[in-house]
Amino acid sequence: MNTIQSDNYPVFFENSIDELVKFIEQGHYSRFFILTDENTAEHCLPLVKSKVEHLDNFDIIEINAGEESKDIDFCIGVWRMLIDFGADRKSLLVNLGGGVISDLGGFAASTFKRGIDFVHVPTTLLSQVDASVGGKTGIDINSIKNIIGTFTQPKAVFINLGFLETLPPRQILSGLAEMLKHGLIQDAAYWHQLKASDLTIPSAQLVHRSVEIKNKITIEDPHEKGIRKALNFGHTIGHAVETDSLINDKDPLSHGEAIAIGMICESYLAHKKTGLPAEELQEITETLNKLYPRYTIKQSDFDTLLEIMKKDKKNQNGNINCTLLTNIGQCNIDNNCTEAELCDSLLYYINL
Repeated sequence: MNTIQSDNYPVFFENSIDELVKFIEQGHYSRFFILTDENTAEHCLPLVKSKVEHLDNFDIIEINAGEESKDIDFCIGVWRMLIDFGADRKSLLVNLGGGVISDLGGFAASTFKRGIDFVHVPTTLLSQVDASVGGKTGIDINSIKNIIGTFTQPKAVFINLGFLETLPPRQILSGLAEMLKHGLIQDAAYWHQLKASDLTIPSAQLVHRSVEIKNKITIEDPHEKGIRKALNFGHTIGHAVETDSLINDKDPLSHGEAIAIGMICESYLAHKKTGLPAEELQEITETLNKLYPRYTIKQSDFDTLLEIMKKDKKNQNGNINCTLLTNIGQCNIDNNCTEAELCDSLLYYINL
């Protein structure tokens, strides 16, 4: 697989950890820091440490795993550790982990001393095909996802597909939702290829194609003024369901599980509003329903979900904004949806 070259940074697939070491050495950084969580520290950090152990100018910063860590308090903790370890403007932050580490680490680095270099070493499928690519950083406040953040590009991304073998099946499914989304919004052939593949651990070619799609979109629209909004398909409703689950469920939905629900609901909206054919709505619904477990949403939850949607950062002029499909492989951005329409789409999911 070829290295994917963005306008601003490369995404390495082959010999990625060796390429990381080469990048650090050629960057002549005063110090570098590896940000990780306890899960990645156990399963992935040993490989990285074995490759950089000949270097003596690095420290490890470890935080708790989970979305709950992606807030300002943990970010302050990272800043304090950087200060305590003597980080300066010629330091590098290596974000080794899933989406939380990519988002939080990118935000911490982009704001520390007005910005230090950072790279991503994504260890989950979700972070490899989504969070590590595109230059979005962010933290949550009051359970509102990614409401504070920056557009700051990493200096490089290093994807080691071997890390996927450390993941439980549920985490693979979480990342798969974003891959399916990439097919739905831009590449019908890729959608059908995914449907026909063994997705227990997606092949290197499938992961590579997903990164290509997201990279192409984010190069064209780095600050989400136009086509990059296509990547929000499924996320208006999906983020609301995910946030509510994080607050109320003992075993919360994963990001991908929530986005799968959002894609079903927003496909129904697309059928009603932007002409998605009924047979394609059925195809999407059946595919996602087979892959992802059913989740109980009650009509009594609708007001809460709508209140969360009203706080979504994608909204414009007080309107709840959705990206909707016109066909599998094509989409339409900036669709204002009424509360009645959104509730109707949730009823569609409930009644499946």
